[in-house]
Amino acid sequence: MLRGTTLRVYRFLFKEGRAVRLYDIQRSLGLSSPSVAQYHLAKLLRAGFIRETDEGYIVDRALFGNFVRVRRMVLPFQVVYSVFFAAALVALLTVLRPSALTSSYFFALVVIWIGLGFSLFESIRALRGL
Repeated sequence: MLRGTTLRVYRFLFKEGRAVRLYDIQRSLGLSSPSVAQYHLAKLLRAGFIRETDEGYIVDRALFGNFVRVRRMVLPFQVVYSVFFAAALVALLTVLRPSALTSSYFFALVVIWIGLGFSLFESIRALRGL
């Protein structure tokens, strides 16, 4: 499993989503020298996580399975669930609000609040692991 600076290098390459040159990696991550960046890139190459192209280094195998890249942003799938529950809550409180409050309406509100809470919790946990 990747740790420390090697994981930082992999995360940087994953977030870039394009081929990145050695010196760009070194400068962007604040590594002390190009040889330090080369050492960590060699570890990633041996593990099969990245590959070297004419333009630089690029991620070959995704280590983060439950993440989606949107341009240069990397978001966990749980964010999609959070957005869904938030939209459902807004719709329930505005458009779908009944004229007379019923127990099934309150039940729907509670279920959506719980779903939103769990998905936000998991989103935050996934983002911290990134």
